[in-house]
Amino acid sequence: MTLEHQNELVLKAIAVLESLESGHTEAIMNYVHPDHYIQHNQALPDGRAAMLGALKHLKEVGTKVSIQRTLVDGNFVVLHSIYDFHGPKIGFDIFRFENGFIVEHWDNLQDMVEKTPSNHTMIDGPVTIKDIDKTDTNKAYVKCFVEDIMIGNNRGLLTTYFDGDQYIQHDPHIADGLSGLVAAVKALEEQHIEMQYTHVHQVIGQGDFVLTVSEGLINGEPNAFYDLFRVENGKIAEHWDVIEPILPPENRKNSNRRF
Repeated sequence: MTLEHQNELVLKAIAVLESLESGHTEAIMNYVHPDHYIQHNQALPDGRAAMLGALKHLKEVGTKVSIQRTLVDGNFVVLHSIYDFHGPKIGFDIFRFENGFIVEHWDNLQDMVEKTPSNHTMIDGPVTIKDIDKTDTNKAYVKCFVEDIMIGNNRGLLTTYFDGDQYIQHDPHIADGLSGLVAAVKALEEQHIEMQYTHVHQVIGQGDFVLTVSEGLINGEPNAFYDLFRVENGKIAEHWDVIEPILPPENRKNSNRRF
């Protein structure tokens, strides 16, 4: 895929997301497939018409969207944004394109926490993509990290994924450094909070940024885990995440899987 085509997909995805704030229908009408649009946000009905139907309400409640990061990987575009929707939130949106049209959408939203242990925000940090030639290597590396450490296939390898204690953390409850991660895990254990990743569904990357979309449990309740990693010199250097509970079946407005 050419750089020009990649940029075209990103601009289309941005225009569609910004329409949630403006209330304008043009981007959705022009870029979302009229007949084949699969919606994985289970709070919304399937199809383009449901998206168009939501615009008036979103405009009325004062929805704001500020896109901070974009990634493109083949036919997938990822947007990392600040939302104001019933309060400030951080979100990831994933759009899949076919023949220039958006045909599928996944997302994850979490309330934004202003004060974090690391004194970073949940979304600040680098936005420029580097090391495009290392995309595939970084995707494989991050997938191994999530499987080894988060799922627990081989947690003894934890320290090998980091450059000492050099690790920038944007999670709203975890301090910087590998030491901060270890301390957070210990605190969860002391509070009898069990967080368990069970399956990695998607790995989307561009250069030094890799997003993983995973399924798991928090105290037995199903959750979606979106983790964005920045890889530097072959080690995990920075992390952002958004965690959202999965709706129970009786509250879902479409029959598509969450992932």
